[in-house]
Amino acid sequence: MSRFRSILRSSLDATKKALTWSADDLMPPSEKYVFKFNTKEELKRWHLYSDSEYGGLSSASLEIKDAGNGLTGVFSGNLSLDVTEGLKINRSGFCGMRSKKFDGYIDLDAYDTLAMKLKGDGRCYISTIYTENWVNHPGQPEDNSWQAFVFVPKDDWYIAKIPLERYLPTWRGNVIDSKLEMNPSRIVGMSLSVNAEGGFRGAKTGPGDFKVEMEWVKALRT
Repeated sequence: MSRFRSILRSSLDATKKALTWSADDLMPPSEKYVFKFNTKEELKRWHLYSDSEYGGLSSASLEIKDAGNGLTGVFSGNLSLDVTEGLKINRSGFCGMRSKKFDGYIDLDAYDTLAMKLKGDGRCYISTIYTENWVNHPGQPEDNSWQAFVFVPKDDWYIAKIPLERYLPTWRGNVIDSKLEMNPSRIVGMSLSVNAEGGFRGAKTGPGDFKVEMEWVKALRT
């Protein structure tokens, strides 16, 4: 009898959900904001990291700027290959900004592309998407990470569009298996980072200052 009641309750719940579906549930909008860098409150959703946590000397900041036609976020700092005297670390010359974990997750299963409106310095940045840990890489308790390069032209606003299929699964910065597929319905966070070395041919590299302005991050259905 209790089993029958359970089945009946599940059926009623499914019916209620179907009756409250909106048009967006059946056909989501063609684009969806993930982040808007237009308030100081928005910046509280992020935290900074760099090689300084391990003995490096790179530094970064994240602040709001009035661009004249609205507020934007500014991720900037200095990339250094030097390390604190007497310490040895595996690598240096990197900084990043990572979103704090979402309350649960965001579902981008209806979308195929991540877009970012940026104005940069000619460097190559790394866009990372974090998903729930379902790859089960040995010794990996953290969320799965998927990365793609983003070249940001100098001094001009640029909308970078990265198909989700271009994001490769990584473990501590190394691609682990390009045949794996991301689960975009279980995204728990994102980040943007920069390294002193590596990236697209022709992009600015090496130690020194970096700066990228950000207006928004969107998911697109193309």
